[in-house]
Amino acid sequence: MDRPPQPPPTLHHARRRVLAAGGAGLGLGVGVRLGLGTVLPALPLHLRAAAVDLGDAPELQRMLARFAAGAPVLPGGVRLDLPELVENGNAVPVTVEAEGPLSGPGRVVALALFTARNPQPEVAEFRLGPRSGRARVGTRIRLSTSQKVMAVARLADATVRYATVDVLVTLAACVE
Repeated sequence: MDRPPQPPPTLHHARRRVLAAGGAGLGLGVGVRLGLGTVLPALPLHLRAAAVDLGDAPELQRMLARFAAGAPVLPGGVRLDLPELVENGNAVPVTVEAEGPLSGPGRVVALALFTARNPQPEVAEFRLGPRSGRARVGTRIRLSTSQKVMAVARLADATVRYATVDVLVTLAACVE
């Protein structure tokens, strides 16, 4: 028998499917992170601290290695401020702030934003000079789907600090 035609799904139904898929993806991400222990010994020493937090994102790890230029990547020292639940991924407000002076050997020389699942993981890079006032930038970014966003600060003393936030996006961007 033929089934009667179904009405097209409403925005409410589509949103529920996206939320359900995002929740399943977050649960899967925990499993990926737990399985990463076998991969850690093969990673370079300066990426081991960051690799635990990146999950399955090899392109992101390559971009981070390029930005770090061989420096150790350590958690902390950076504050990443963006909403953890985003209704629309087209314009997500982000603020990145790094601890440290803007002059001297421990000064912040660059801030960068990376995403785990955007088509291009390197979202933005900001170079800071002594006249910047403070190591803080604010902008809006596009997120293609629910994912991890990473803020990274490179210091003049050859250290790199980072912070991450897991963001749940209900209406994706970057898909056209």
